[in-house]
Amino acid sequence: MKPLATVTPNTWEFLRDPMIAPTGFREYDARWKYPDEINLPGMTSLGLGLGTQMRRRGIAPVIAVGNDYRDYSLSIKNALIVGLVQAGIAVKDIGPALSPMAYFAQFHLDVPAVAMVTASHNPNGWTGVKMGFERPLTHGPDEMAELRDIVLNGEGQPAAGGSYEFVDGVREAYLDDLVGDFRMTRKLRIVCATGNGTASAFAPELFERLGVEVIPSHNELDYTFPNYNPNPEAMEMLHDMADSVKAHGADMALGFDGDGDRCGVVDDEGEEIFADKVGVIMARDLSKLYPGSTFVADVKSTGLFASDPELQRNGVTADYWKTGHSHMKRRVKEIGALAGFEKSGHYFLAEPIGRGYDCGMRVAVEICKLMDRNPGQSMSDLRKALPKTWSTPTMSPYAADTEKYDILDRLVQKLVAKYNAGETFAGRTIKEVVTVNGARVILDNGSWGLVRASSNTPNLVVVCESSDSEAEMRAIFADIDAVIRTEPGVGDYDQTI
Repeated sequence: MKPLATVTPNTWEFLRDPMIAPTGFREYDARWKYPDEINLPGMTSLGLGLGTQMRRRGIAPVIAVGNDYRDYSLSIKNALIVGLVQAGIAVKDIGPALSPMAYFAQFHLDVPAVAMVTASHNPNGWTGVKMGFERPLTHGPDEMAELRDIVLNGEGQPAAGGSYEFVDGVREAYLDDLVGDFRMTRKLRIVCATGNGTASAFAPELFERLGVEVIPSHNELDYTFPNYNPNPEAMEMLHDMADSVKAHGADMALGFDGDGDRCGVVDDEGEEIFADKVGVIMARDLSKLYPGSTFVADVKSTGLFASDPELQRNGVTADYWKTGHSHMKRRVKEIGALAGFEKSGHYFLAEPIGRGYDCGMRVAVEICKLMDRNPGQSMSDLRKALPKTWSTPTMSPYAADTEKYDILDRLVQKLVAKYNAGETFAGRTIKEVVTVNGARVILDNGSWGLVRASSNTPNLVVVCESSDSEAEMRAIFADIDAVIRTEPGVGDYDQTI
């Protein structure tokens, strides 16, 4: 049967009939508020649809399935598994996991497909699924649109041959793979910040095995998230990490989001380094080992990937691409890049460093290796060596899921019109407006401001960077916000400067 968009809670029908809000099918994964926007029968319909999609595409009918550490994730995963088995899929359940552990399981178990039940960094009350068929890739817009149509049109097809198997030991194999034979040769004291999320079951042990002294920060598993929602892009978590560094005199803090595919960094001086700048630090180090490399950066990221003199000396090619873990993974693979860096903290380290999927634990290992290769330098030294820029955090004003893309289309038109009319922005000439993913307004000195639609939440996304001054950064934000405010459907920001 076709899922319904709404079913009244606490009714017979709610426990029987599938309910799926269409807005949950996003650009590169699925996200819903549970149980407001999807119920357990709806999740079973999703599993049946995903299995049907596998069969239509000729994918071998075997899938690795995991779930993050939230009180409702196991029930949701089990409902998804019922649908997959109905579709004739052999399910290999790896248990509680990080998203990158589920991606690793595709390689470790040699299975073609993955479905990870996770709300990612979203707060409690959200759920979703990250899925993929072609390792290390995950669904992009085409695959998500196909899956949405199969599910919402009731086209899921039951098939024989479905089975279920719980596979133990994947967590241990994942950690073994991350550590390898590497051990630190310099002393390093790291604040390990996990916000009581799933990474609490991985990161402290990982650091200890690397030979790092661990300073724990909210490392007890607690799916109520009593301290803050684990999201290393949020200033609340970064400020807490900075306080811990200062209190303990640590060399840095590394923090992980709810499903462990992102890593945030605070240096030894308590300076919160935005993830795109950490990406430049890593690119500088990696380009010494692999000269002439190509690095992909998302459109929210600093312009330093293209303008940094040291990267230029090392023959680096910078490629700016669409924001989103599926877009970035696909781009890294398509052009043979060594790595991709996203401002949100998703990093995609390809062979010979990683396997191309986003893994916060792998990033943490590589940062430790970077520090080991630079024994005379602190993380703050590496930060200060970068050309100075002034950038905002990622700021997200509310825009309803049903309206945000139409709003964005109009905002892009308005910003392009300013460029075509020769208008100034923050008192400077507009050099170009890049519209590969929203609108990135680039000024004649390389400073820029971006507005795009969030793929995961009912928001727009705004980021600004100046190569000149904090005052110019604020002026860029003021001018881009003035255009945004012409749209009555845009609400308040989650955080601002």
